[in-house]
Amino acid sequence: MNKAEKPAVVLVSGGMDSAVVLAIAREQGHAVHALSVRYGQRHTSELDAAERVARMLGAVQHKTVNVDLRSFGGSALTDDIAVPTDADGHAIGDGIPSTYVPARNTILLALALGWAEVLGATDLFCGVNAVDYSGYPDCRPEFIDGFEALANLATKAGVEGSRFRVHAPLMHMSKADIARAGQRLGVDFSQTVSCYQADADGRACGHCDACRLRAQGFTDAGIPDPTRYVGGAIG
Repeated sequence: MNKAEKPAVVLVSGGMDSAVVLAIAREQGHAVHALSVRYGQRHTSELDAAERVARMLGAVQHKTVNVDLRSFGGSALTDDIAVPTDADGHAIGDGIPSTYVPARNTILLALALGWAEVLGATDLFCGVNAVDYSGYPDCRPEFIDGFEALANLATKAGVEGSRFRVHAPLMHMSKADIARAGQRLGVDFSQTVSCYQADADGRACGHCDACRLRAQGFTDAGIPDPTRYVGGAIG
């Protein structure tokens, strides 16, 4: 690690958004400590992707921690609840979908905050987005502002004068903007997995909200979609 680089903790899910965030943090001169969480999600192929992304984009280290949110359930991603798809007539943005995981981003950022305090880092990065998203309440600017305030109240480092910042550089970007930013930064999107119900090989279903938003983003950006789909193509 270059001594001039400030350490930062970046949440890396293995999807396209967090890959771009990691690349942005590196471009800004941060020494990236990538954090992924095995929280009981439907598949672990996204965690395999997170490892590839962290290595590909030059993270100083990559850590995966375990939190058993499946023991609570309450989400199509952590319980035996069907993932909504276009085949079911589900419309993106029509209420908060069943793929919302209760308090997930609060928990993930809390883990990132804990590691950051140990590392002496004051910058946290996450890939939340309030434009092309599925209606999750923990992807809004108000949530990020609220968590940043909490971070500075609830830590030894914050009380002693450090100033934590929670960066959400994709907050106001469309999926097309994100795709273009990743292309500029050299992100290999073929190594990422966004699908809510990808198979063991990381192939996407093509029908869940995550797949549809991702595919539309590449189309709108005029970038060929490198996603591997079950059956070879969407539909």
